[in-house]
Amino acid sequence: MVEFSGDISRLVLKRTVRADLGEVSLDSEMLQVLMELDGSKNLAQVARSLNVNMKHLRGILNKLHNLRLIEVAREAMPTLGRDFFNTLSGELSRAMGPIADVVIEDEINDMGEDPSRFPAHRAAELVDLLARQIIREERKVAFQQAMVKKLREIET
Repeated sequence: MVEFSGDISRLVLKRTVRADLGEVSLDSEMLQVLMELDGSKNLAQVARSLNVNMKHLRGILNKLHNLRLIEVAREAMPTLGRDFFNTLSGELSRAMGPIADVVIEDEINDMGEDPSRFPAHRAAELVDLLARQIIREERKVAFQQAMVKKLREIET
């Protein structure tokens, strides 16, 4: 399932081919966006190319997704490496104790993702979901600060 919430600028989408499509009606904006989704450009590049803002693009993407005309180009998506998960596990262990790895695994499963191919564009969402589970406020803040630093490393 494609989730068009949060920061979608690094998401890469492609057109889908469906034999059971039948007739659909597309306006000119939907057609322009559909033509730009080639499975290699991220959505920030698509927005720049079409000179539209991300909020407007998100609305068009939702329409195309509802028609099942687009899907995530998983092969083109950057994924998180072992280094990120080692940091995540270490920082969450400091905040929650030894159950951290189980909590991380559960959250990734709830997000419908595979830990071995976790998309980098969903890293901030994962960190936010994990932070919500930390009860002590000072530990939550320390976890968030450490992970914001790590997220900045992977974005550069």
